[in-house]
Amino acid sequence: MTDYDYTFKIMLLGDASVGKTSLTLRYISGFFLEDLKLTIGVDFYSKTSDFNNNKVKLQIWDFGGEERFRFLLSQYCKGANGAFFLYDITNRITLDHLPDWTQIIREHAGDVPIMLIGSKLDLERFRAVPREDGILAAKKYNLTSFVELSSKTGQNVEKAFDVMTETLIDKATTKKS
Repeated sequence: MTDYDYTFKIMLLGDASVGKTSLTLRYISGFFLEDLKLTIGVDFYSKTSDFNNNKVKLQIWDFGGEERFRFLLSQYCKGANGAFFLYDITNRITLDHLPDWTQIIREHAGDVPIMLIGSKLDLERFRAVPREDGILAAKKYNLTSFVELSSKTGQNVEKAFDVMTETLIDKATTKKS
């Protein structure tokens, strides 16, 4: 049996088709799949890595973004240590739903770190949401951090998970002392 210094449950949330599963698969496997099916309910993944001399296991809960699955979210949020909220930089309305999602997370998971992620950076030429709007939204809703990334190219994928892991380790370490 493997021992971990830390095990963290991370929720991936956001509207349908913003790239949650693509991000998860890129992080877990290093691959990008073009034709993914819509997530039905929730999918679970895990990855173990060494981070700053700690063995860390991330349990990644990829939550289906369609409205019909929202009723499940309150149960899956329980015990979460952190969350990624993804929006598609080519689709303004996906960022507009941020307040609804963060309210659910805070009601059911408590005061956990939430990272705002602008996805599909490889589609920059179709951008509908300026980077500054993402930064302002992260500040307005008191989110832990903000990053734009591309699951297709891999740009900033590791960085997003590293920032979240570091934040969660810092929070866990602060709790212990």
